[in-house]
Amino acid sequence: MSAYIYILASKRNGTLYVGSCANPAERIAQHRMGKGSEFVWKYKVFDLVYLEHCGTTHDAIARERQVKHWNRAWKIALIEQHNPEWRDLYPELNNLMVF
Repeated sequence: MSAYIYILASKRNGTLYVGSCANPAERIAQHRMGKGSEFVWKYKVFDLVYLEHCGTTHDAIARERQVKHWNRAWKIALIEQHNPEWRDLYPELNNLMVF
């Protein structure tokens, strides 16, 4: 089964949250409804600004841990390399996913 890591942001250069999942559309919807991470709900970190296909769940968890340990500047550089406008990618999520 495919798995992904994602980065959510409260706004451009705002609070960031790194997560991993098998179904990004479902997981981001859960975040937006206040289910799951209390951090996401508390800091209103709802915009999907980065999505990366990692292959297996094991690969995604390893990559999530790696990115979570990066400093903030590296995370911002990763986002800006792929999404320089910091667009919310959630509306186009089905076009970005690998099935």
